[in-house]
Amino acid sequence: NLSIKPVSLMENNKPRTLPGCPGSGKTTLAHTLARKIGCPAICRDEIKEGFVNTMKSSHESLGKDVNQGIYSTFFETLDFLLSRQITLIAEAAFQHNLWAPPLETLSCISQIKIIVCMVKPHLARSRFIQRGLSDPNRLRFHGDWGVRAAQQGVELPPGNYDPPLLPIPTLEVDTSDGYCPHLDDIESFLLKA
Repeated sequence: NLSIKPVSLMENNKPRTLPGCPGSGKTTLAHTLARKIGCPAICRDEIKEGFVNTMKSSHESLGKDVNQGIYSTFFETLDFLLSRQITLIAEAAFQHNLWAPPLETLSCISQIKIIVCMVKPHLARSRFIQRGLSDPNRLRFHGDWGVRAAQQGVELPPGNYDPPLLPIPTLEVDTSDGYCPHLDDIESFLLKA
């Protein structure tokens, strides 16, 4: 559970969240923006990969509750950094039903802005599968069922994605071919008071 910090910290805390479906380009954009504005990128999948490495294990052997533990660790990490007034980029899928409650809690202690990475579902699925097939560790870390199906010659339909719908400043970015709006415009959106 996230703890609520004094509201006086809000003026300095500036988390930027990057949601999107798998394959939408959110991790690449998160790291690009973090380098550009000078702050850490906290990526949910990277936290999970670190955990799987520490356990010297695989997604499948860690049990069905591993993702819930990573979810909690991700938000505890954000809460910890924000409580110390550290601006950051937070990257994860942020599906509305699961992710909205902790984002609302964070919005009580910080000035959140959301950038939703948008791409046509079939392009996102294609990127997701290509990434999984080209990275031998992807299945070990995440147990991606879509990649496993592709290895067996089965093409699964793109999944549904429900971005967070919160009363928070939000910018949609088309990542089909580069960034639209342009990277400089995205940075301006993030840095605007």
